[in-house]
Amino acid sequence: MERNDAAQSREKSQGLSGFEQMVEATHSKVSRPPFFVLVVVIVVLWAVSAPLWPDPKSWQVVIHTISSVLALLLLVLLENSGRRAEEAAQEKLNVVAAALAELMDAQVRRDPGADEDLEEAARQLRDAVGLEERH
Repeated sequence: MERNDAAQSREKSQGLSGFEQMVEATHSKVSRPPFFVLVVVIVVLWAVSAPLWPDPKSWQVVIHTISSVLALLLLVLLENSGRRAEEAAQEKLNVVAAALAELMDAQVRRDPGADEDLEEAARQLRDAVGLEERH
């Protein structure tokens, strides 16, 4: 059975790049309760610091700036993590579909005239897997 492009690419790299390692580390930290607690603490500290600011607009700008920058960074990092997870799931589906097509072909080879529908289904499955390998 042939390996698809994603599997071959993963085998070549075997490791994650520095950016991908950072994404994984960040994803594992921000998807846990302590990060949520940290964010709540920051918001509470910001809220109680209102009397320390001479201008209410400056006080609001601080939380808007912090939240905007943090949201943008997390969006990019988590989107990268999600994309790689989606590619891994697609690779697994492709392998399962290819194995099923091989099994169907083996059945047809064992009994060549038995089921033309099975042979056609195996061809259609291979065609569908071929379309999904491009990601």
